[in-house]
Amino acid sequence: MSYFNVGKIQYEGPQSKNPLSFKYYNPDEVVMGKTMKEQLRFAMSYWHTFTYMGTDPFGGTTMLRDWDKTDDEMAKAKARVHAAFEFMEKMQIPFFCFHDADIAPRGDTLEETNRRLDEIVAVIKEEMARTGIKCLWGTTNAFGDDKFVHGAGTSCNASVFAYTASQIKKAMEITKELGGENYVFWGGREGYETLLNTDTGLELDNLARLLQMAVDYAKEIGFTGQFLIEPKPKEPTKHQYDFDAATCLAFLRKYNLQDYFKMNIEANHATLAMHTFQHELNQSRINGVLGSVDANMGDPMLGWDTDQFPTNIYDTTLAMYEILLDGGFT
Repeated sequence: MSYFNVGKIQYEGPQSKNPLSFKYYNPDEVVMGKTMKEQLRFAMSYWHTFTYMGTDPFGGTTMLRDWDKTDDEMAKAKARVHAAFEFMEKMQIPFFCFHDADIAPRGDTLEETNRRLDEIVAVIKEEMARTGIKCLWGTTNAFGDDKFVHGAGTSCNASVFAYTASQIKKAMEITKELGGENYVFWGGREGYETLLNTDTGLELDNLARLLQMAVDYAKEIGFTGQFLIEPKPKEPTKHQYDFDAATCLAFLRKYNLQDYFKMNIEANHATLAMHTFQHELNQSRINGVLGSVDANMGDPMLGWDTDQFPTNIYDTTLAMYEILLDGGFT
């Protein structure tokens, strides 16, 4: 079944009037010794592209997806895999990124959730073998469920900490199984609302313990991908511990974790931290920890993460400048 009634999007040059064509991106054109495909290494984010339903605090679902037209959650997840790989094929996108909760629905127990993940991972592996598309990175969603209301690795509840560790363990395993080149940590709820009821020292100690456990487990299972931390200053919590690249670096150095982690810098998160995208890339580059980029765009007039497609040529040029100064992605 085809979900997109178009052929593969091709490079046709800046004079083309075809809206479904690349005007400037020519995957095989060599620029500074590498093809554009190698220089840019585009990846599809599974969550916004295929699982986001257009909800916001003021209303419900606004996006109707053909692959969601079933009440069977596992059938829906499998259809989503086929739609995602068709999309990536037609857009000539060589990589994808995912959270565990993006690819498979949660079960009533951790064991059921893991079984569902294994079933969907098998389908993804078939599509990867068919298309040659690779996994750039995986991660776990340790922020969406109500158990994470007070954090995951920084939760005041030991059971939540243990559950988080179990989720990370499984997400690392499937990322390794899919050949993922990186594994990302984004602390969506690792923060606080007020210091009056928060032991920040204990919470940061616990977060460091969790990351050290991940480092140890990677060695145990032979996962050789790069660990990445994605800084974000706020949303959903008011004060997040991974505020920006400099804050994350200070944390890693305090707990002697600096040799194991690099940064995954998101443009919109830089905006929320009152930084430019280039600033965050620069701070990561000069400290030798620029690992990956979430190349979106935020709206400086809004106080939340809008994750728009980047359209500001000046910002993107300065971002690419920092990346090239770092030697490029490859």
